[in-house]
Amino acid sequence: MTTVLTLLGAVALAACGSSRKADVPPVSTPAATTTPPATTPAPAALPARTTTTVVVPAGNGAAPFDVPRTLTVPAGTVVTAWARIDGARFTTWTPEGDLLVSTPRSGAVRLVRSNGGANPTISTLLNGLSLPQGMAFDTIDGVTYLYVIENGQLNRFVWNNGNVGTRVVLIKDLPGRSAPFDHPLKTVVVGSDHTIYLDVGSSSNADPADRNKGQALIASYRPDGTGRQVLTIGVRNGDGLAFDPNGQLWTAVNERDRVTYPIHGPFGGQADAYGKFLQEYGNDHPSDQIAKVIPGRDLGWPYCDPDQDLSTGSDRFGAMQFRRNTDTNPDGRALDCATLTPVERGLQAHSAPLGLEFLGTSKIAAPWRDGAVVATHGSNNHVPPLPGSVLWMHYENGTLGPAQDLLTGFVSGDDRWGRPVDATAGGDGALYVTDDTAGVVYRVTLGS
Repeated sequence: MTTVLTLLGAVALAACGSSRKADVPPVSTPAATTTPPATTPAPAALPARTTTTVVVPAGNGAAPFDVPRTLTVPAGTVVTAWARIDGARFTTWTPEGDLLVSTPRSGAVRLVRSNGGANPTISTLLNGLSLPQGMAFDTIDGVTYLYVIENGQLNRFVWNNGNVGTRVVLIKDLPGRSAPFDHPLKTVVVGSDHTIYLDVGSSSNADPADRNKGQALIASYRPDGTGRQVLTIGVRNGDGLAFDPNGQLWTAVNERDRVTYPIHGPFGGQADAYGKFLQEYGNDHPSDQIAKVIPGRDLGWPYCDPDQDLSTGSDRFGAMQFRRNTDTNPDGRALDCATLTPVERGLQAHSAPLGLEFLGTSKIAAPWRDGAVVATHGSNNHVPPLPGSVLWMHYENGTLGPAQDLLTGFVSGDDRWGRPVDATAGGDGALYVTDDTAGVVYRVTLGS
């Protein structure tokens, strides 16, 4: 995904009209605040939901599409298994309007070119890489560059009408090359002033030592790869990065697993459940997050957990406050959770949000254009395993409303046949969704 924040001011809206390419003037970055927004946007009037069968063009019918697959979608929506790419993860649009798709497991970047009414043409642009995921384009002094981030380094290639030049390693020795490392995959984004931004996930579920190892953060670099500055810390795994129409960067964060019960008292058959892991509680805690990236912000991990149970209003997942973690911060000395900026938008625990995009300047139809989409991967840490989905949130005046289902149903009985990863708006008004389990890029025309 290719979106970004600048430390001096902000950035970019995207290729093909989405939030993934720097092409607008800088906007000032707001200072960190602990004051939650006064209101959240009212849900938009959305089409009724219905079940539809995924359209499978000739030649694309390998498993899991060797049998009919159905999804629950807004009425009038058509979902097509547009391009079969094993392990498809993150995407970005080229200047020529082709789609690049990273495939970390195979160490490659694929180029997908529309072919009129026939299946798209798929070729390998790059291979031999180590867990490549995030990609971004930028043009400096008339030269267009493609950035591709691996688990341990950031590469830059000169882009020439669909061809790449020699690899230049711009940033090396990023945490994540050596095992074990829970979250080695990374995202890179480039701002309108050519500043580079990337995320580094934690190497563990909840080890405080990661905060002192250059992990669990989002950082910025100068265009030449020097001048590292840490923007936001306590980010367990914040691969999803996107700018809203005001130029504010947001991150979609996968929170920790196996959180223990934080209150003294009875729960789940225990007389005093404090400090115990109980699946009934762990299924819904801690909430995954969609939060603004603000210089100097701390998202708390692993000392403070966002907790919807602390909310007093009807929107339990809006402006969520933090609760001390019983394992890493029982007395609050490691970090005062009350000082942290509330999380702007929470999601169901273990949703595992990845690709995030605001649709405000895209060609996506109303009412979807007035919101953001996030692809969730789902997780085995929820019992039973939580299926993946694509969610939509109404956006208004710098605030995201409650998450609502857009595409669901990537499971049949015990068969979790699909797991969405990224969602990006195309210049044709369709939404393109990758799925690394089904090995496909879906083309989705949304009903309105």
